[in-house]
Amino acid sequence: MITQNKRFTGIVLTVALLLSIPLIAMQFTDEVNWGLFDFVVMGILLLGTGFLCELVLRKVHKTEDRIMLLAALLVMLFLIWAELAVGIIGTPFAGS
Repeated sequence: MITQNKRFTGIVLTVALLLSIPLIAMQFTDEVNWGLFDFVVMGILLLGTGFLCELVLRKVHKTEDRIMLLAALLVMLFLIWAELAVGIIGTPFAGS
């Protein structure tokens, strides 16, 4: 039980650390311009991915299946992130 709590704590702390990077960068440059909505969306995206990875690690026991599912989750994270940032697919959610 304690290991599970440590993983959840690690996921939340990692998300907080990743979100602090643009927050700190905004203090030093005008090239990073995130609003509250950007932080909320990225927080949800990172937390959701982290918790889904944790779910895969708990429920899937075959190593090959774990690797495939985790790789698929990470690819989806990067595709959604890229679409929101610069619009590689051209949806209405594109950032550019």
